[in-house]
Amino acid sequence: MKVAVYHGPGDIRVEERPVPDVGPRDVLVEMRACGICGSDLMDWYLAPRAPLVLGHEPTGVVVEVGREVEGFREGDRVFAHHHVSCMTCRFCRRGQFTLCPMFRRTHLDPGGFSEFFRVPEPNLKLDTLRLPDGLSFELGTLIEPLACCVRAVGKAGVGLEDNVAVVGAGPSGLMIAILSRLAGAALVAISDLVPYRLGKARELGLEVVVDAGEEDLGEVVKAETDGLGADVVFVTAPSEEALEAGLGALRRGGTLLVFAPTAPGVEWPLRPNRIFFEELTITASYSTTHVDTRRALRLLEAHKDLFSKLITHEFPLERIGDAFKLAKESRECLKVVVKAGGR
Repeated sequence: MKVAVYHGPGDIRVEERPVPDVGPRDVLVEMRACGICGSDLMDWYLAPRAPLVLGHEPTGVVVEVGREVEGFREGDRVFAHHHVSCMTCRFCRRGQFTLCPMFRRTHLDPGGFSEFFRVPEPNLKLDTLRLPDGLSFELGTLIEPLACCVRAVGKAGVGLEDNVAVVGAGPSGLMIAILSRLAGAALVAISDLVPYRLGKARELGLEVVVDAGEEDLGEVVKAETDGLGADVVFVTAPSEEALEAGLGALRRGGTLLVFAPTAPGVEWPLRPNRIFFEELTITASYSTTHVDTRRALRLLEAHKDLFSKLITHEFPLERIGDAFKLAKESRECLKVVVKAGGR
């Protein structure tokens, strides 16, 4: 089978590998579509582990079922989550599933950017979902990234009449903005430096769209809120400048949620005096869980036309190098999807 292997920055090769063997409690899935995530573009995160097969937003068709598997059969259209928790450890008992030691140890074999991938028993039992007939494979690739955003919006406690600001209008920032509106936020402001992304934000119905090269997000938000600022700020861009912009838009007593990791060496100086006297909450949201993937699937069903606008480019697996180049370098794309099988 064909597999896309990351060997280093700008070096992704389509190679031949054996189709994975399926254990008695596993299934084999023929990949039909898999999205490129922002984390797939972070060389500082990937290069030390190269070579490796990326892809953790896949959908496909079950083509082989282990003899002890119950609840799945050949021909099922599915999404499979790459990480799952053990459900019994101290973290899981407190609902902190992404901190479970098992979470990062679980993976699809060899990864989503391959013609076929094996879904191991833990992933199959806890977080492999059938796609409804009316949901395309392409739209199904948004389940995992949307679930990450669902978790973040829930963790930040966005609710009715909240004023929300989002730093970064990439796919995640736009999804968080949409979800905040669906949660009842009174104001949702989003900022970016890229004109294409700002245009997409307006196309999606967001009214307060801030060109960060021309305007200060904090000033705009405060002007819209009688000088108060945002109750919740999401920072979806991985830089100190983005964090500062987010903090500048936050009201006293507000919550700033870090959604994107910076490189390990990046430092961000904070004044504890301000955190104390303004009673600020600074938190983060990493990845997603079996709870949120189900919520994301329902949201995609209910708002297909809206979320489908986030997918701007599609490439065959054989051209995955071009897909990655576009996703990493172009200023005129959002979600890039790689496709295989059934073409």
